[in-house]
Amino acid sequence: MARISIDKVRNIGISAHIDSGKTTLSERVLFYAKKIHKIEEVKGKSGVGATMDFMDLEREKGITIQSAATYCEWKDYNVNLIDTPGHVDFTIEVERSLRVLDGAVLVLCSVAGVQSQSITVDRQMKRYKVPRICFINKMDRAGANPFRGVQMLRDKLSHNAHLITYPIGAEDKFQGIVDLVTMRAFYFDGDNGEHVREEEVPADILSESQKYREDLIAAVGDFDEVVGNKYLNGEDVTVDELRTAIRKATLSLNFTPVMTGSAYKNKGVQLLLDAVTYYLPSPPEKENIALDQRQGEAPVVLASDKDKPLVALAFKLDEGRYGQLTYMRIYQGRIRKGDVIFNAANDKKVKVPRLVQMHADEMNDIDEAQAGDIVALFGVDCASGDTFTDGVLKYTMTSMYIPGAVISLAIEPKDKTGQANFSKALNKFTKEDPTLRVHRDEESNQTIISGMGELHLEIYCERIKREYACEVIVGKPQVAFREAITKRGDFSYTHKKQTGGSGQFGKVVGYIEPLPADSPLSYEFVDDITGGSIPREFIPACDKGFLEAIKEGRLIGFPIVGVRAVINDGSSHAVDSSEQAFKTASLMGFREAYERAGPVILEPIMKLETQAPEEFQGGVMGQINQRRGVIVNSSTNEGYAVIEAEVPLSEMFGYSTDLRSGTQGKGEFTMEFLKYAAVPKNVQDDMVKKHQEKRAKEAK
Repeated sequence: MARISIDKVRNIGISAHIDSGKTTLSERVLFYAKKIHKIEEVKGKSGVGATMDFMDLEREKGITIQSAATYCEWKDYNVNLIDTPGHVDFTIEVERSLRVLDGAVLVLCSVAGVQSQSITVDRQMKRYKVPRICFINKMDRAGANPFRGVQMLRDKLSHNAHLITYPIGAEDKFQGIVDLVTMRAFYFDGDNGEHVREEEVPADILSESQKYREDLIAAVGDFDEVVGNKYLNGEDVTVDELRTAIRKATLSLNFTPVMTGSAYKNKGVQLLLDAVTYYLPSPPEKENIALDQRQGEAPVVLASDKDKPLVALAFKLDEGRYGQLTYMRIYQGRIRKGDVIFNAANDKKVKVPRLVQMHADEMNDIDEAQAGDIVALFGVDCASGDTFTDGVLKYTMTSMYIPGAVISLAIEPKDKTGQANFSKALNKFTKEDPTLRVHRDEESNQTIISGMGELHLEIYCERIKREYACEVIVGKPQVAFREAITKRGDFSYTHKKQTGGSGQFGKVVGYIEPLPADSPLSYEFVDDITGGSIPREFIPACDKGFLEAIKEGRLIGFPIVGVRAVINDGSSHAVDSSEQAFKTASLMGFREAYERAGPVILEPIMKLETQAPEEFQGGVMGQINQRRGVIVNSSTNEGYAVIEAEVPLSEMFGYSTDLRSGTQGKGEFTMEFLKYAAVPKNVQDDMVKKHQEKRAKEAK
């Protein structure tokens, strides 16, 4: 790829709800940019699959599992593109991509509009302050209505959203697009829409197009004085003035330009590529902050300048046949093949043996990369989220948000000979994916993997089998329950043990209480000791005792969250007191108070969105109610019922099978973690009883 000015570089991601057409859109972008010579479909008859879905599993299931990076040239711009998954179970892939991108394309389906995962993706874009263009796709589908999509962007996502292109027709009469900036109509001819034909705006939609252009000018006039004044004075706004105003508005994060088209029918993609170059930021226009470790983590604004000292972030790891591939975004400075760079996390120096630009799973060797580039390095051992510098600076980039796991499975290799490969696979996957956790259950001696959902864990079990030739036995899914307290519980506990020689003595007095609901902490320790009733050197031991106690609750053995432990009195012995004595006293004191503090079991509650034909609405709602679900909202959209509900995860296993059989295979759903909430009293009693029976059995 030719080296050009950094102002002509665009780093963008394509994000959306599952099945909105992200990968189909990426495929068209690559085709029109002459990066590929033939369009393949996501579920194509050829069995080849789309370029960006290069894993066998992605091609079989017809979904994107991993984010894939590529690059292309459009007109005289370089575009680095990341296609991200839509399924909520792979949300970390979207998270880490948006962390390093400068702009994004939010894809909506013209029929469904804003869906549950669109809301999640939008939240991620806001978290990393990523300006976006919205592309309302699938204009050829029955029931296509882009105007409702714009209204949903305003109502559901609070976007200041305005059309910058207007569709010519819809559904099977969708022919082309009017660009509201230039007021020209565009049609896409040829087998793959590669020949763009420009004409006058059709007379029957001219007045409507002019009305939407007026709305657009009024909206962006708030961000640009020239356009604002011209609008107020009733003067004409030039194309360049309007483009400048839309760009300013988009970069302010307070405006979303909306475009329409159909990637599958090859209409509107070239205009979207133009809009990416016109309205999304170049690397210098996005503020990137690093923390200076030598100045107490003082924030520093990085300059997208190739001549400054290097700062780069490793945002994704991929363990391939030839070793670890580290995807890196360079924020400042440059990297050359053969350079020595420093990992700010552990001060290790690393030589760069090979530098490549990725095109899905193809690697293209390059000798140098600089500020604004997204590249991959071979043979660099690091973790996801590590910052690299040239050793002069001691900067680290702020880390990305990693959601907690909500579901666990016991997993083991089918035969003992596969143990080495099994361990190797889990080590690789946990390094690649921070949302996949692995631990050993000491009691049952089982390996437990935890993740974001059933599909997430199912994909990893399948990958162990395929990539490491290791058959696995999978246990029943287990939900990540938590325990909590509902009121204050006091304790006064004396730990006294006298054996031959010096004994053990420690007394702690205090209380435990629930933390406020909005507290970001799950545990807080408060030292209210006055007058030295417990010597200072034993205070940390009390904290350790409480930390030990919250690891396993007394109801069903799950961790305790949302608790504040306070010590305000106690006593010690000149000879017999020790760290161990106070640690034990705090542990036992906590357990004593826990019984009095109204302990409850918390369960993960999922946000569920189910879609099914209207005739099945009653049955679908009945299924949700049977699973202890609370229906929050229901609406109908083009003959389909959309039901939003909050449902306990523990009740959702096997739901996909039930939904399909209850809707003749026409129902579909998405589900993501929402919050933890207390289980009903009867369910809690049942769970506690089962846990006690299990304990009694194990004790025998």
